[in-house]
Amino acid sequence: MSALRQMDERTALVALLLRSQSGWRDVVAEVLEAGSARTVLSAHDGGQQALFSVEESPGDELVEAEKLITACEKDGVGVHGFLDSSYPAQLRQVHEMPPVVFTRGQRAADQRAIAVVGSRRASDHGLSTARRIAECLVGLGVTVVSGLAEGIDTAAHTAALGAGGRTVAVLGTGINRVYPTRNRELQETIAQRGLVLSQFLPDAPPSKHSFPMRNAVMSGYAAATVIVQAGERSGARTQARFALRHGRPVIFPQELLVNQWAQEFAQHPGVHVVAGLSELATTVEQVIHEPVAPQEGQLQTADIAW
Repeated sequence: MSALRQMDERTALVALLLRSQSGWRDVVAEVLEAGSARTVLSAHDGGQQALFSVEESPGDELVEAEKLITACEKDGVGVHGFLDSSYPAQLRQVHEMPPVVFTRGQRAADQRAIAVVGSRRASDHGLSTARRIAECLVGLGVTVVSGLAEGIDTAAHTAALGAGGRTVAVLGTGINRVYPTRNRELQETIAQRGLVLSQFLPDAPPSKHSFPMRNAVMSGYAAATVIVQAGERSGARTQARFALRHGRPVIFPQELLVNQWAQEFAQHPGVHVVAGLSELATTVEQVIHEPVAPQEGQLQTADIAW
């Protein structure tokens, strides 16, 4: 029996990515058209330039793919191809769907998930706002999604954990990397109590392209995005753009409108400007469509300012 015949779809998809000179969207399109990564791989002339770079030379892509998946499983890392039932269903709805995602932690449907993002160099007020928003969302039974960056992301993750809620970290690096390094303990805690997700090879370093790609996946994973504090060149602005493209609602605190870009975005359908936590809670329930009663003892939102 040939090596390809012995490969399952997940291994064949990883091997196809390792040998392909095409972009992710092309790989996904080919596999969808053929109905199978094995079928595409068997007919693929390919090349030796990897979509995900591997050390020096990829060699036999099937062998490399098998080694990669075996190493991930040994380290407790889940490998999910986009045709697998374990792949996040909401990511299949966006154009930037990654062919494979790697995870640590507890997978869940996360239909009630909201991304909370903003500047790495946030003000004290911005950090406080992020924490209040995360606590509010936890009180609504919502999963808090963010990017594990410094500033707003760290505040949102930490507050969600502190409130006893679920949080998902979407990385701009491979899942075996920690960036920034000061968030090592936070990343480990999220893996234990929530979920860490990456679209990159486990040891992939950060790059100037990886973070915008991360923002696209974070937007796709979440039902909506809250932008807490972000300047003209913030990655959070990039995520707002992706969210609108994905047809996902975007929520701005009213004070974000001091930025010209936010004023322009606020004119688009799907952008909601809220004045406080009470309005935020109402808006979140409207955009998620699956309201649940707040848990007893959680933060109440009525008449609470930012």
